[in-house]
Amino acid sequence: MTGRPSDQRIEQGAGDPGPGPGPATSGRIRRLRREELPVDTAALARFLIGKMLVHELAEGTTSGRIVETEAYVVGDAAAHAFRGRTARNQTLFLERGHAYVYFIYGCWYSINVSGEIPGVGAGALLRALEPVGGVALMQRRRGVERLVDLARGPGRLAAAMQIERTQDGTDLCAPGALWLGAANRPVAAIGSSVRIGIKREAERALRFYERDSAFVSGPKRLSP
Repeated sequence: MTGRPSDQRIEQGAGDPGPGPGPATSGRIRRLRREELPVDTAALARFLIGKMLVHELAEGTTSGRIVETEAYVVGDAAAHAFRGRTARNQTLFLERGHAYVYFIYGCWYSINVSGEIPGVGAGALLRALEPVGGVALMQRRRGVERLVDLARGPGRLAAAMQIERTQDGTDLCAPGALWLGAANRPVAAIGSSVRIGIKREAERALRFYERDSAFVSGPKRLSP
């Protein structure tokens, strides 16, 4: 069950964000309901552009607007679920809207949103956020000042939002500390490209991003 949707007031973090674009207006964020999420993983990855990721902790709340995702679909050789369910990837086989968090390259965590129906493994990787709330807290966690550097790339995103393996399996549509919210402003345009940093099925255009966003990661040639 998704639980009853609620409105949450996410306040803008204090502190000078440093050079770069200013943060988006925070305002009131509505928790997304599971039935709003597309079942198809590629459609889910596209749908998530412009939506919000929120993490509420005792030290403060951070939130960011999702500006870049990648889909890892059913039958995709680049997907963690490709060879079937394991102890590590079992979250990808849950109902859509769960957080799949894993440690990669021995360096950082990444967060995906599970897609499809229960028992079918697939997910949308969250690649970049535009910081909205709790900016000063993100800056302390990351040890950087420039707003555009706080959550550009999946590892930076997880560090800025303090997402770790303990959040693996979290239902992002249910009441809890880590959740997905509705868009806080319209998305002007969404672009697509090949995915970044993979070798298998690298030609598939399953990366989605908000056009003209300074917070998108990767080579500029992939985000015209």
